[in-house]
Amino acid sequence: MHEPTESPAPPATPAVLISEVGPRDGLQSVSAVMSTRHKRAWIDALHASGLREIEVGSFVPARMLPQMADVAEIVRHATALPGWTVMALVPNLRGALAALEAGVHKLTVPVSASEAHSLANVRRSRIDMVAVVREIVALRDATAPGVPVEIGMSTAFGCTLQGAVPEDEVVWLAGQLVAAGVDEIGLSDTTGMANPAQVRRLFGRVRAAIGDKTGSAHLHNTRGLGLANCLAAWDVGVRTFDASLGGLGGCPYAPGASGNVVTEDLVFMFEAMGVDTGVDLARLIAARETLRAGLPGEPLYGMVPDAGVPAGFPDRRPGGPERSGQIRTDDRH
Repeated sequence: MHEPTESPAPPATPAVLISEVGPRDGLQSVSAVMSTRHKRAWIDALHASGLREIEVGSFVPARMLPQMADVAEIVRHATALPGWTVMALVPNLRGALAALEAGVHKLTVPVSASEAHSLANVRRSRIDMVAVVREIVALRDATAPGVPVEIGMSTAFGCTLQGAVPEDEVVWLAGQLVAAGVDEIGLSDTTGMANPAQVRRLFGRVRAAIGDKTGSAHLHNTRGLGLANCLAAWDVGVRTFDASLGGLGGCPYAPGASGNVVTEDLVFMFEAMGVDTGVDLARLIAARETLRAGLPGEPLYGMVPDAGVPAGFPDRRPGGPERSGQIRTDDRH
């Protein structure tokens, strides 16, 4: 078993943690396959921006997702970079074993709140997935006890297959997963159906049920509510947010629409509010060029890269100078 690389903590803990999911959620949502060389360069650019958590891939068979065929190599590259948490998605025990052998710092397991989505996506019921999670936790405990197991609870805010997902079922499933031994549970707006009132209410209910094991908000901008929903989650105490550079990973349920929240826009929102992310926005925007080089012609989204950063926008990193002028790229959708 490959021991996960210990990474030193960054100099200061940001007020919010932005978890970059583009190399996994973004890449597996597009048809093109980015080369390993370009993936390494992109991950280097993301790390240089100050991001301190990244989901680098999925441990699934290459025949199912050719985009993830080199995931073990990418994990080894990312874990060699200091000061951040490298995680990977694992849908089953085999994937978890491979991810731990590669040296990930964190495992994330997808579990659907919608029974219909669970059966269609992984061909298992929700309660069967709880049993899978229990096996993964047991493997972690036996081989890599320092590696957290996180649940990304998909379709928590609605499902295109069954429609509404009762909040009581989300809370019930969260309780089952905590009993299975997971470290945290994030809620995902897989289909882009959430609204701010719903986000506040559901995160509040889950937090009341499982306390500090309530994890990240994975919210989509499919219908233009991504940032509003992130702010609603912030209002009720969520401090980790998933996002994808350039909004990579369009939503398959709304062709032509942006899917994932754009990392650049999310960082700008929090920094403009005076909430420290620890991310250098200029370097983050510059990382789009590395992404574009690896996926030429793939649409990239984001309001901030188009409009530019206002003059005087502060660099809120400790000791950072005030920025002057505008940071801007020539991106257009």
